[in-house]
Amino acid sequence: MNDTTGLGDDVQLITLDVNGTSYEVITAPRRTLVDVLRHDLRLTGTHVGCEHGICGACTVLVDGLPVRACLMFAAQAEGARITTVESLADSGTGELSDLQQAFTAHHGLQCGFCTPGFLMLAQGFLAERPEATKEDIREVVAANLCRCTGYQTIVEAIDACATARRSQRAVGTEEDSCN
Repeated sequence: MNDTTGLGDDVQLITLDVNGTSYEVITAPRRTLVDVLRHDLRLTGTHVGCEHGICGACTVLVDGLPVRACLMFAAQAEGARITTVESLADSGTGELSDLQQAFTAHHGLQCGFCTPGFLMLAQGFLAERPEATKEDIREVVAANLCRCTGYQTIVEAIDACATARRSQRAVGTEEDSCN
């Protein structure tokens, strides 16, 4: 359980499924998912940017779909599968996922602040649209803000990953590699 200091009398116990682990959290009903993820569960890969749903730095997957965690109450996520950027790398070895490797190989990150949001947006998008074209990807990434890269390298990284995943499916291999 977590510290309830400063939450007041109006608190509730919720259970969140985050990255395949179940967590019980005592929280005020109006606390956002991003705050619970970062402050209660210590999953700080999800960043807080604008807190208005505009920048996309807080993007996580909820039941496989990209969601702005700053616009969602934690209580709304109860019963859903929440996936954060921490889930992408192999927890045992620390090896980066194919998508993370593609971002590295294609220089799809600079300062890195927006990167977790772009990774989760791309992860959800490619799961839903594995046949996405560069134009489709360009349209989707416009939903998140990046002040450093100019987006082209992000588009190239996601496209390279999508292309590699399609090729691997075509030959029936399981190993992911988007480099």
